[in-house]
Amino acid sequence: MIIDVTDEKFEELVLKSEVPVIVDFWAEWCGPCRMVAPVVKELAEEYGDNILVAKLDVDSNPNTAVQFGIRNIPTILFFKDGKVADKQVGAVPKAMLASKLDALL
Repeated sequence: MIIDVTDEKFEELVLKSEVPVIVDFWAEWCGPCRMVAPVVKELAEEYGDNILVAKLDVDSNPNTAVQFGIRNIPTILFFKDGKVADKQVGAVPKAMLASKLDALL
């Protein structure tokens, strides 16, 4: 399952999550973001309840993007225990994201 998070719900849904969270920072107009979206969806399906997968539209939620220094999209942040544990900027193969996720579990 993939949830959409907003500036208002970010702390509650991501930082206070009991499981590791990956947050895909994206925008509607971003071509590479559209390339990453199916990969993120596959990860959400494969990892199931072991992780939480969230998407944050940087155009609609600029405060969170600024807070975490998001300058390029897509950027995927990996959170564990409310802290950024890893980061991936740009479109990359699924295996690379999976290995970063595995390190959190």
